[in-house]
Amino acid sequence: MMSKEFTATDSETLKEIMRLRRDVRGNRFIDRELPDEVIEQLLEAALFAPSVGYSQPWQFVVIRDLTIKQQVFDSFNIENQQAKTLFSSDKLPKYNQLKLEGILEAPVNIAVFYQPSEEPVLGQTSMADMGKFSVVCAIQNIWLMARSLNVGLGWVSIVNPQVVKQAVNAPDSSELIGYLCVGYVSEFLDQPELKTLAWQQQKQQQEVVFHDQF
Repeated sequence: MMSKEFTATDSETLKEIMRLRRDVRGNRFIDRELPDEVIEQLLEAALFAPSVGYSQPWQFVVIRDLTIKQQVFDSFNIENQQAKTLFSSDKLPKYNQLKLEGILEAPVNIAVFYQPSEEPVLGQTSMADMGKFSVVCAIQNIWLMARSLNVGLGWVSIVNPQVVKQAVNAPDSSELIGYLCVGYVSEFLDQPELKTLAWQQQKQQQEVVFHDQF
């Protein structure tokens, strides 16, 4: 049986989804319920991700409970105050402008964990972090599927992983890889917010692509 072949239109649609994917903050989420079937579509997309040695080392905790969200939000506030001290005086005003999470505003949060194997994993024996990279691939699948469904997603990294683990009663062996805020939004920005603020300059292809050697 011949495998499915995609059209140029399919490729362009995928390219647009990737180009228009955005990291959504709390000031964009709206008060609209996220149906269970949408969450199922996002999780199904995650399970389509590649994984080293077909290990599928991911775990997902879908969070709607406000008490759990509040614990994570409190952790964000602590970590965020500490983070501010690391940035130079010229960047600090921009940092203070940014809304860096949507933990309480988003109707659904998803904590994504890496569960290491107790046995050797094919393809992971030389590069131990390949299992974690597999989980990141699953997160990217969720992100792209969300954008294709016109659902916003924000990845919050300014949290204490141990606080999140305790809040969701995660096993000791599980490692937090991503904390995602998911929901419908008022708008998707034309370009990434940090690009608009000139936080960093966009790198051009010729700066990062090399042939044969650096």
